[in-house]
Amino acid sequence: MAEAKLRIDKWLWQARFFKTRSLAAKQVSGGHVRLNGNRVLKPAQAVAPGDVLTFPQGRIVRVVRIEKLGERRGPATEAQALYFDMTEKKDTPPKNPSFEGKGRPTKKDRRALDLSRTKEG
Repeated sequence: MAEAKLRIDKWLWQARFFKTRSLAAKQVSGGHVRLNGNRVLKPAQAVAPGDVLTFPQGRIVRVVRIEKLGERRGPATEAQALYFDMTEKKDTPPKNPSFEGKGRPTKKDRRALDLSRTKEG
């Protein structure tokens, strides 16, 4: 029996990497997705379990190995069972802008600012 295959744009959509199938197809046709290290330009490219996909998602580059093909776009828990995430994890959390003297003032800072304004006037 032939090995089961699925379109790459459909699999990316079912695995919930992209909100719509057309967005997934646009990423593939734009040349931003690699299948086993080779750039893919056609959304109809077939993928099978064991294939490795590399693609940008937001500010990170995702590397995932296809574990199985989905039958539908189900809930997130079902979608996470479709792949194994091989993306390198970064340990450094983003810095909080309030520690750099930027961002919204705290309630204590606002009170001090209000008190300083009432003394001047």
